[in-house]
Formats: sequence, structure tokens, C-alpha cells
Amino acid sequence: MSTDPLLQPYRLRHLHLRNRLMSTAHEPAYTEDGMPKERYRLYHAEKAKGGIALTMIGGSSVVAPDSPQAFGNILLYKDEVVRWLAELADDVHDHGAAVMIQMTHLGRRTNWNKADWLPVIAPSNVREPSHRAFPKIMEDWDIARVIEAYADGAERVKAAGLDGLELECYGHLIDQFWSPATNKREDEYGGSLDNRMRFGLEVFSAIRKRVGEDFLVGARMVCDEDWDRGITREEGVSIARRLAASGLIDFVNVIRGHIDTEEALSHVIPGMGSRSAPHLDFSGEVRAATRMPTFHAARIQDVATARHAIESGKLDMVGMTRAHLADPHIARKVAEGREHQIRPCVGMAYCIDSIYSGQAVCIHNAATGREATIPHVIAKSDGPRRKVVVVGAGPAGLEAARVAGERGHEVVVLEAAAKAGGQVRIAAGLKRRREIMGIVDWRLAECARLGVAIRCNVYAEAANVTSEEPDVVVVATGGVPNMSFLDAGQDVATSPWDILTGAIKPAANVLLYDDNGAHPGMTAAEFIASAGSELEVVTPERMLAPDIGGTSYPAYFRALSLARASIAINLRLERLERRGNRVAGIFFDEYGKRHIEKEADQIVVEHGSTPVDELYFELKGGSTNLGEIDHEALLANRPQTIVRNHEGRYRLFRIGDAVSSRNIHAAVYDAIRLMKDV
Repeated sequence: MSTDPLLQPYRLRHLHLRNRLMSTAHEPAYTEDGMPKERYRLYHAEKAKGGIALTMIGGSSVVAPDSPQAFGNILLYKDEVVRWLAELADDVHDHGAAVMIQMTHLGRRTNWNKADWLPVIAPSNVREPSHRAFPKIMEDWDIARVIEAYADGAERVKAAGLDGLELECYGHLIDQFWSPATNKREDEYGGSLDNRMRFGLEVFSAIRKRVGEDFLVGARMVCDEDWDRGITREEGVSIARRLAASGLIDFVNVIRGHIDTEEALSHVIPGMGSRSAPHLDFSGEVRAATRMPTFHAARIQDVATARHAIESGKLDMVGMTRAHLADPHIARKVAEGREHQIRPCVGMAYCIDSIYSGQAVCIHNAATGREATIPHVIAKSDGPRRKVVVVGAGPAGLEAARVAGERGHEVVVLEAAAKAGGQVRIAAGLKRRREIMGIVDWRLAECARLGVAIRCNVYAEAANVTSEEPDVVVVATGGVPNMSFLDAGQDVATSPWDILTGAIKPAANVLLYDDNGAHPGMTAAEFIASAGSELEVVTPERMLAPDIGGTSYPAYFRALSLARASIAINLRLERLERRGNRVAGIFFDEYGKRHIEKEADQIVVEHGSTPVDELYFELKGGSTNLGEIDHEALLANRPQTIVRNHEGRYRLFRIGDAVSSRNIHAAVYDAIRLMKDV
């Protein structure tokens, strides 16, 4: 038996867990009609295949219609959910893992103007800034009804054959009663801690009566809201102790912080640039105080930190939740001595932030959530070995090379720069975002393992490519900063690339125009602000950085606030002019129908990238498919077989920003879904 602390089995009452690794509850928004159907099931089954001990589903499965979905939640109040939960549980169990579910009533943490348009309810009429609803104060019949709904939901969970459940008690209804920030009641459910705990204890008691003593029930609970208005550390630990002493719960899953604003949430779920496992020591204190089996997850993204959490006795089960979105096979790789092959979580929070835009996806694992069509483990080709030439060693090119290498093909990568990485390396020019290089470093290591030849300082032309006698050519040449939208003054514009690479230093007074609304512009803005420049950020949008998600933008906004940067919205840049040592930007205010001029020592312009596609068009005529992608085959998960030119010598694909300005996830998704069938 392994001596690795992470691989030691653990017994939670009657439940045998094969190791100490778990994925805590989160909602990837993979539900269909509120049900955890095939996509949801395959996502969790993949982690079970990968050796995890426990996967927790249903990040806040809702128990009542007046707790409508905020982000794709499972509708646990519908009887039909039992069938889908049972199928999921069976699949996970077949692969040797346990599965539990998280239950909740969202309280004020949702909106009234969706689903059945019922009023949002809460202990008191305190609005949550993040979801913005004004809640109805719960009456006595609301309290009785919701308690019953919790018990009904628990009964459905047990009927489906899951191994247990936990109640969500951070930012949701139960701890909205606990917290003095949200509970202003003057009846038996408000005031003293005993009163504020009353509703939660009644919920746990009703559940325990319904499911019996042998079914596992826990609490994912805030033990310190880290807020002068909320639950203090002392009060939070006291709540945990009282729950433990009640005999109503079997484990505690520790949370620290509050989540009613996105700035606050960004500390509860820390992202790129924040320190590793910031709440781990506190979780250990809760474990010592309660003597309860203790779980915890918050930026525990690497195996070494997870191992420390178990070995030091701070936790009994360690949550590596985002890490398992990046690589669902962590436990298997550790057990097989392949820890170095684990795809790293780089803390970019794209998985969390993309939930509100539709569905959770990992920034650099396109298979997560697409298990039905994209494999996590690339199979060897059963056809002849091909020669694949990839031009460009950014994320798209490196992913294409990795996948082709896994297929068993001979792969050569030609890269014009001295080092691989493309725009990822540029983004890493901001110190806080240096973790992003894990996307590149992992692929370089995998390519080296697979025998992929990467040749840097090679500016590829058609002759370079064809001399390799390729069977497949992948053009992943990326893009360059796009200034083409300017009516005039392209030559006096500074690009974010110039700033982040150090080619041009930030001037004393800088205006940054962001017409992309994503990470590139804000990365440059933070870099400029950190350099001590006087900064104004101008955008044509009605808000700053609309494409950056709720847990990621706070870090940028903190930097801008500390630098006292000014922000102007609703201004669209038309042209630039040189005026002595200064640069003027002429903007159009569409609402006021007027032009506005702003001057600065330097104007940095972010407008995405324009494809570097000359090589692609040079190679197009010599290809069998003339560069065409069969979209019908692509979307149906079939190989590309189009032949438009019988005289062609190679199949030609163009991917990533060489097609159009998008992001890292789009680039790696382009690559894997084309190359997995070569």
C-alpha cells in the first residue's frame, strides 16, 4: 500500500473512501431542464474514472420553486430528478467513487424575474448586491414550507442512491439566518445566536428524521464571514461546534468569507495571483475545535499543497475542485507515479466565470464538460503514421502538436519567436498573471515526452513547410494587435503587447482604450497602473471589462482603484493624432452625438488581434481540402474527409487567432477537435 497521505483510505462512518481527494460541490450549468442528464453524468463519471474518492454534485441544488436557478442549478424539488440522480450515482459508483449532493434554498441569492416569478425570500429585507433582488421577509408559513421542502429534497436524494448530502450554508438561506448582516428579525428566529440558529437546526432535524440516522448529512458552512457586519470567527466556530454537538451532521466543509459582492467572492474563491490555500490553516482550527470530519477547498490546486493538508492533520478530505476541471485524472496519475503529467490549474477562474455566460469550461482543457465528444485521454491512431507540421507555438499550436503526438504521429512545430507561448507569454508579463504560463509549460513538457520537435526562431514560409513533406499542416500563427479600425493614427498607437513585453515603457500619463472588454486590455491597464503612471481607461461599452467574469475582474479593479485611475465609458475611439510630444484621441459619444478629444503622453489601444494568415493562404492551393473545414462533420464529431483538390499533397487546417481574435479556450478547442481524429 502507498504511504502517500493523499492515497490513504478514509472511513466516514459507514462510507469507505479510497483516498483523500474530493471535488467539492459546484454547479457547472450542465443541467438540461434543471436535470443532471448525460452531460452532467459524464462530467462526474470522468473524475471517478480518474481515481477520485468523492465527487460532490449539484453546487446548490434547489429545494423549492421560490429558489429559482441562479446558474443552472439542479431542480431538486421535482420528482423526476430521482431518475437522473440514480443514473449518475450508478455510473460514479461503477468507477469506484462515492457521490454526494449539495442542497440549498438560495434565499436572497437569486432573482425574482425568472422561472415562476415568485418573490425571493430571506430572513429580512436585506438586498444582496450581487444578485440584486429585494427579498420578501419570510413569514411563519414560509419557514414551515421551506423546512418541509428541504426534507422532501433529502428524501429524493436518498431514494436515488447517493451516498449523502450537504447543506449549503454560506451566502444562502440557512446562514442568512445565522448572520447579523442579513438577519434583522425580532422574533424567535432573530437576535441571539440561539435564535438565529433555530431555522437551520429545524432544517437539519427535519432532514435527519426523513432520511434516518444512517444516511450521511453534512454542512458546507461559513465559519467566519471575515466582515465587520457578519459572522465573526468566534461566532462561526461556535456555530460549527453546536452543529457537531447536535448529532445532526456527519462532517463540516469549511468556508471563510462572504459572497454577497463579487469582490468578496473573489477572496472566498481566490484566483490567479493570490496565495495558495489561504483558508487552510483556519479550516484546521475548525477541525480541532469541532473534532468533526473536515473537508475544505479554496485554491488547493497542486498535489503538494493537498498532500500537506492531509499530512498536517488540517483536513480529512481535501477538495481540489478547479484542479479536477483542469485534470480529472489527478488521483490516477499520482498513484501511477505520473504526478508530473497532471495538467495544472492556473487559477484563471474561467471555469467559474463562464458559468453565468452559459456553462463552465476550463481555460485549457476543452474535454471538461464535453466528455461525450472530446476525450480526456487521446487514443493512438489505428491508421498509418502521419507527418504533421504545426506552424506556431502558442496555445493552439502546442495543443495541436500534443494531440497529434498522442495519436502517434511525427510532429514538427515551427515557431518564429525565440520561445514558445505566443500571447500567453505576453499576458505573463504582468507579474500577478505569471501562473498562466502553466498552460504553455505543461504542453511543452508533454510534447517533449511525446517526441514532438519544436524549432524556435524559424519564420516559416511555404517552402519551409512543404520541404518537410507533411501529410497534415496546421497553421496556428496567431494574430497581431488590430489597429485597422482607426480612421487615422495607427502609427502613433501603442499596443498592450508593447507594454507587457517591455518593448515600450509606460509613459507618465497614459490613456488606455479598451474596445475588447476582456483580459488583454485589463492586463495592460494593471501593468501600467502598477508602473506608477497616471492612467485613464476609456471604453465604448456601458461598463468596464464586460467579458471578464465576476471572480476575475476584482483584482484588476483593485489595482485601478489603488492607482486612482479614472474611467470613462460610452466613448468610441475614431482616430489618433500626434500633437508635439503628446497623442490626442478623438472619440465619438454616440449618446450625445458629439466628438470628445483627450490627450495623453501615450495612448494604448486594445482592439483584439487581426489574423496572421499570409502563410495559410500561400499553402491553401497545395492542400487536398483547400483549407476547408467540414462544419457538419466537426459538430458531429466525425473526421475531416473533404477533398477539393486531388492534386493536393497535405490536409490544411487553420486554428486559434490565426482564424479570428478569440481566447485561449477557443484556441485549444479548435486544436483538439480537429486533431483527435487525424
